[in-house]
Amino acid sequence: MIQRKQSIFLLISFIVLLVCLCLPIGSIEPKGMGAEREMMNLWIVDGNGAKDFSVWPLFALLLLSLPIHLFTIFDYKNRKRQVSTCSVMLLLDAAWYVTYGLMNYTSIQVGAFSFAFAVCLPLVSAILLIMARQAVKADEALVRAADRIR
Repeated sequence: MIQRKQSIFLLISFIVLLVCLCLPIGSIEPKGMGAEREMMNLWIVDGNGAKDFSVWPLFALLLLSLPIHLFTIFDYKNRKRQVSTCSVMLLLDAAWYVTYGLMNYTSIQVGAFSFAFAVCLPLVSAILLIMARQAVKADEALVRAADRIR
């Protein structure tokens, strides 16, 4: 059924990642003279309005994860595949943080980096994915127990 609690967890995780995709994830204050730069998932915006697309892998990881979320929500009949796609999405969230760390490491050389609120949203998504994965496993165990009784 699509009304299961894991479907709700997956839907909230989808919405959280969609919000993270739209919000700024940090700002870079240059060491010398210059305007503060704002970091989004797709680009870095200068004080002049120029965009640098060097952080596009962050956008790509989130954009890859979103359709997998929708697929997992509507794949409620195949619980084993739902568990495996939840694991794949957890790996994509971890890859986002690794990529974000690498992007921050390169930006530290340019200036001081400050984090934004949206950085914690993939972590919230990962927690929701873990909860959904555990609920799917519990459903699978319940179905197997009912099959053994028959």
